[in-house]
Amino acid sequence: MTQCERRIILIKQLLNEQLRYKDLQIPQDTAEQKHMLRSLFNIRMPKNISDEFLTVQDEYLQKETAKKGITDLMDLSPISDEIYLWQGDITTLHCDAIVNAANSGMTGCYVPCHRCIDNAIPFSITQSCMQSRMAHG
Repeated sequence: MTQCERRIILIKQLLNEQLRYKDLQIPQDTAEQKHMLRSLFNIRMPKNISDEFLTVQDEYLQKETAKKGITDLMDLSPISDEIYLWQGDITTLHCDAIVNAANSGMTGCYVPCHRCIDNAIPFSITQSCMQSRMAHG
């Protein structure tokens, strides 16, 4: 399956989840499709989704990340014992944890394509964290 096919599957699924968006047309242009997919990822509220969707999403995001390259923690210099300060695309950082400056509700940003840390994190990570938080009170 190509990246374009994966992207279309993901967009269609996300559009079908939201009645108000289901009549939106998927753009033909790759950049516009990526923009639409990112926007849909960013506004989706945490809830269950099919394993098939997660598999396609993971394949898509892994290939997109591979194109950008990975920054390994070992290539960075600590500012203190085991603490690193780094600025860049967090989806390309290979590390154990990323500190997120979330809002007081720990729900993140609700602005599609806003250039904040919340919108750089793939929604499956956010979804997993929110599901864990809801399960453990």
